[in-house]
Amino acid sequence: MRSLLFVPGDSSRKLEKALASGADVLLIDLEDSVDLSAKEEARRVTAAFLSEQQATPDRPRLFVRVNGLTTGLTDADLDGVMQAAPDGIVLPKTVGGADVAHLGAKLAVREAEFDLKDGATRILAIATENAAGVFALGTFAGASHRLMGMTWGGEDLSADLGAETNRDADGAYTDPYRLARSLTLLGAAAAGVDAVDSVFTNFRDMAGLEAECRMARRDGFVAKMAIHPAQVPIINEAFTPSQEAIDKAKAVIEAFKVNPGAGVVGVNGEMLDRPHQLRAERLLRRAAQNAGRR
Repeated sequence: MRSLLFVPGDSSRKLEKALASGADVLLIDLEDSVDLSAKEEARRVTAAFLSEQQATPDRPRLFVRVNGLTTGLTDADLDGVMQAAPDGIVLPKTVGGADVAHLGAKLAVREAEFDLKDGATRILAIATENAAGVFALGTFAGASHRLMGMTWGGEDLSADLGAETNRDADGAYTDPYRLARSLTLLGAAAAGVDAVDSVFTNFRDMAGLEAECRMARRDGFVAKMAIHPAQVPIINEAFTPSQEAIDKAKAVIEAFKVNPGAGVVGVNGEMLDRPHQLRAERLLRRAAQNAGRR
């Protein structure tokens, strides 16, 4: 998983177009991009799209972003789409592991009701869209076996904080949002799930997107969300390990293999220890997962 593309759930045309974007995951949206008056139609369109695509080979994974648990709309969203067996549910406005556990219980009921495999529906939590969520980022470990990733959102958080903007004059995130991003990365690591970077809202600034992808990959994020299909190729390239990185990781693992029991090994003039071996193993796992993707 490298790229996750948001697509409005009330537009059949945009959903069909998104299939050709090259995104690893489509995030079919029933929340922010759908007006309240169009929610029911979005559920119908989304369910039909999911049903049509279930048997399609080599399709992207299909996740649905439902409305948050405090809106009173979550159950209707799940009732509308779960019969079509989405691969996962995106939970916005998540406040800690308790919200993930709550959603997990709702999914279990509907999997049983619609004769779906128990536990098949995964959860991606958007975990920083309000201040309460930021303070709960350390509570996700063990919340649910369904949790596969955590991501963060700077736009809703800025609204919750009453901020004028979340970026400075140079386009970099200001301190509150850098903190939320960093804590999401740490929270995901503590929970043992993927850390997914937030969207880059200026979809015409490809250079800015590329730079932000590089920084996210450097820090430990393994994927990034997108709001426009044009962003997907740049995200995919950034989060696909290069052949040079793969070769270096293999050399590190081989050095430890031929020196069993060694705490430190030398590779190309560098002295490397156990953390470097773990990092190399993680990179090769990502490379294997991405093999064959567009």
